[in-house]
Amino acid sequence: MPELPEVEIVKQSLDRKIKQKKIQKVIIKNRNLRFKIPMKFEESLNNRSVKKITRFSKYIILEFSNSTFCIIHLGMSGTIHLIRKHKKINTNTSFYNSPNLPFKHNHVEIYFRDIKMVYNDPRRFGFFKLIKNKKNLNEHFNHLGPEPFFRLFNIIYVYNYFKNKKKNIKNFLLDQKFVSGIGNIYASEILYLCKINPLKKAKNLSKEDCKKIIYFSKLVLKKAIKDGGSTIRNFRNVSGHSGLFQKKFNVYQREGLNCLDNNCTGIIKKKTISKRSTFFCNKCQK
Repeated sequence: MPELPEVEIVKQSLDRKIKQKKIQKVIIKNRNLRFKIPMKFEESLNNRSVKKITRFSKYIILEFSNSTFCIIHLGMSGTIHLIRKHKKINTNTSFYNSPNLPFKHNHVEIYFRDIKMVYNDPRRFGFFKLIKNKKNLNEHFNHLGPEPFFRLFNIIYVYNYFKNKKKNIKNFLLDQKFVSGIGNIYASEILYLCKINPLKKAKNLSKEDCKKIIYFSKLVLKKAIKDGGSTIRNFRNVSGHSGLFQKKFNVYQREGLNCLDNNCTGIIKKKTISKRSTFFCNKCQK
């Protein structure tokens, strides 16, 4: 599943390609995504101009000229493709599929004057959702915690949230109710830089530990966005380019290799935590 940096890259790509463009036609080939696409969906989008493309957590948000919104979530295998005449430009945010457009799973097609946006999703865990106004948009995300970049994600919030919590810190970083947008890859990378063992209970974290989590969460995600996200298999941005951050992994998928800290003699270990692969150094992460 794409994490915050990969979704941000897609958002930036779409912002360059479809912002201020008017939707001429919408074709739904399969309404049965995670949430069924309503019959009024096509009518609601026809002749609307895309005023802005934004992102919250792992959600892409299209804002239209009439102040309505459409939330897009890519799920496990959703990809967005942009197609021009005589030229195909891919956005592939799935780790599991080819960047080529497999027509069998094209569920949503949105036509602009000079470009077509196609949503492809073999597993159909993604969704499109229409939102009537800004108030309803904010309410839709009320159950989610702040992004790492938000001011609310500060020492007071984090330290108080962890008080008396027995759950391990790795699971908290993946808990979208605590912080939005961090996924499995980046959680391992953040905890390595913090020198915190992923199994450490949240209630045992010091204020200094919490400060490190805040700092390195921002740092890792910013670097990943700058490097175009992480390509584990076939992630592509809208220009068809792979992400590069995977070349800078400290621990993720480095099981059995030496710790990259010159002052550490540890080995990178892999452990399954809540059915997710977790990578960490067996010596410097306490």
